Amino acid sequence: MPRRTRRMLAAVTGAGAALAVAAPVAVAAPQDAAAAGRPAFKMPFRCGQTWVGSNWDGHSPLHSVDWNHYDANGTPDDFGRKVLASAYGTVVASYYSTTTGYGNTIVIQHKNGWQTRYAHLSARLVGTGAQVSRGQLIGKVGKSSAKYTITPHLHYEQILNGSTVVAVVQGFAWKDFTKRGQISNNAC
Repeated sequence: MPRRTRRMLAAVTGAGAALAVAAPVAVAAPQDAAAAGRPAFKMPFRCGQTWVGSNWDGHSPLHSVDWNHYDANGTPDDFGRKVLASAYGTVVASYYSTTTGYGNTIVIQHKNGWQTRYAHLSARLVGTGAQVSRGQLIGKVGKSSAKYTITPHLHYEQILNGSTVVAVVQGFAWKDFTKRGQISNNAC
């Protein structure tokens, strides 16, 4: 192999190796920063209760989770069940929406740009400005919506800097099109 070709190959290989080493660090840093700042969100329900969460095609906004509870016979029995704060924070909104379809809604601001939204409630039990602890009762499951006829469920979102993101609840990531049961360990 000619000397000039060997030098060019060495230069390219060396640059490629440097790029390969540097690239994972640059890509991983923003993800690590977001993960490090995410609160340890719990399910928004009482300890020991099993709820089925679903994130389905066409759900708005993307990445939100609808939670349903069923009795021993498999019959839905969500309506009026207690909704708990999934992490410590400040209530930045507690309102009835006539324009979004959310109905009775509570939004809690957490640290590092994180928020949670709880919608379609039958009752809002905290007002704007309230400080809430993880596991504190904030509302009750309902089917409120000024735009849609819906069955009882809790619509839940995790929001980072204004954008709804894939929710991580008790260590499980609710990726799009996921449906599964999960047992709450909130306020245990």
